[in-house]
Amino acid sequence: MQLQSSLFKKHYLALILCLFLINCEQPKKKDAINKQPILKRDLESIKKDGILKALTVYSGTSYFLYKGQPMGYEYELLKRLAKHLNLELEMVVVKDLDELIIKLNQGEGDILAHGLAITGDRKASVSFTNYLYLTKQVLVQKKPDNWRTMHWHKLENALIQDAIELLQDTVSIREGSSYSERIENLSDELGGNIYINKLSGEMATDEIIKQVAKGNIKYTISDNNIAKIMASYYPILDIEVPVSFSQRIGWATRINSPKLLNAINLWLEDFRKEVDYNVIYNKYFKNKKNFRRRVKSDFYSLNKEEISPYDALIQKHAEKINWDWRLVASLIYQESRFDPNNSSWANAKGLMQLMPKTAEELGVQDRSNPKQSISGGIKYLRQIWNNFDKIKDSIQRTKFTMASYNCGLYHVKDAQKLATKKGLDAFVWDDNVENMILALSHPKNYNNPIIKYGYVRGIEPYNYVNQIFERYAHYTQFINK
Repeated sequence: MQLQSSLFKKHYLALILCLFLINCEQPKKKDAINKQPILKRDLESIKKDGILKALTVYSGTSYFLYKGQPMGYEYELLKRLAKHLNLELEMVVVKDLDELIIKLNQGEGDILAHGLAITGDRKASVSFTNYLYLTKQVLVQKKPDNWRTMHWHKLENALIQDAIELLQDTVSIREGSSYSERIENLSDELGGNIYINKLSGEMATDEIIKQVAKGNIKYTISDNNIAKIMASYYPILDIEVPVSFSQRIGWATRINSPKLLNAINLWLEDFRKEVDYNVIYNKYFKNKKNFRRRVKSDFYSLNKEEISPYDALIQKHAEKINWDWRLVASLIYQESRFDPNNSSWANAKGLMQLMPKTAEELGVQDRSNPKQSISGGIKYLRQIWNNFDKIKDSIQRTKFTMASYNCGLYHVKDAQKLATKKGLDAFVWDDNVENMILALSHPKNYNNPIIKYGYVRGIEPYNYVNQIFERYAHYTQFINK
């Protein structure tokens, strides 16, 4: 009996040990699977679709909305890259930074366009581009509230002056970031413990730094270029203590997308030689005046979910035609950039650029008055909309309405006639009537007997519709309905 009991205990302990090891290994295996590419999609497939999908984050440097316009370091570079590759750009915002690499490898995007430090661990999961810029990591800490009146040596004593002073203290860092990895390595180098308060992957670095400035977080780590621009707005921050040597910052592609990677690197090599390369970097990481102005604005999407000073008016009147108010806002931006005094060479005026005769017919007495302009413009859109009742798809009908608002209803009707004559679908704007509006710029088409209203500079309504919908896509990323 004692032998059987002993054997049972041994088997039982072995079983428990096996289960423990299996449970320990499973997350690692799952993590490894998640980080490996599961989609084969290289440059040929991307060009066939005509769209470059870029994964990025919503932050004050990468991608944001300011006064109705999408902006950001990553965004501006991506626009130029997509144009170089002759592709449309689609921005895919990832809320949790921890998921960037996973979503890339799952095929939700083609390029990971956020400033990632190029590390050995990450190179096992993705292929990095040539570096965009060099930076180093610094400690971000708050000065005492009365720091301006303190003697310099008292201020110096109140702050950490060397990374070694972090031993036995706590630094708040986004989990899974290169900052977290750096603190772990720094602890080993210094021969002690620096504790990490792990923050959500949904917090961008600039948001975390803001929490330090407010006193909600004691310390964090940041790339020097981001820390400098944030400290220009929050002078209470001290960013003088380095915690790393220079690091390379780059974008990434899936490991199985070598042709895309090569195309990006060739473009980067040429783009570095252009003036724009440094202008864009300086705009977002060195131009402190513009950064401060932006952060103070109500129409900076990281502050408030507002597009313009006229959001409430737009929302009220957009309901009358059952359009998403953000789409109407995008149209108004296209017309006037939200300037109620804007006027064109053709004497169109106001937020919705109404012509004098059209304004008179709509009952608009003062085209510069935002209320009258938006009310009249929406009324005019509704009139145009009613002319396309045979178009059942609401998005296509909206595009016909917008094109007519831009170049005139009867030019669009002519384009529909030309589409029918050429065997295209006269009730579909995309790749059908939009091509015919372009064709009406050529004599052989606008001199056709079926065309009543002659020449139209078709590139204007063509771009008008595309740009409004492109901007609308950005608005939906930042502004809740």
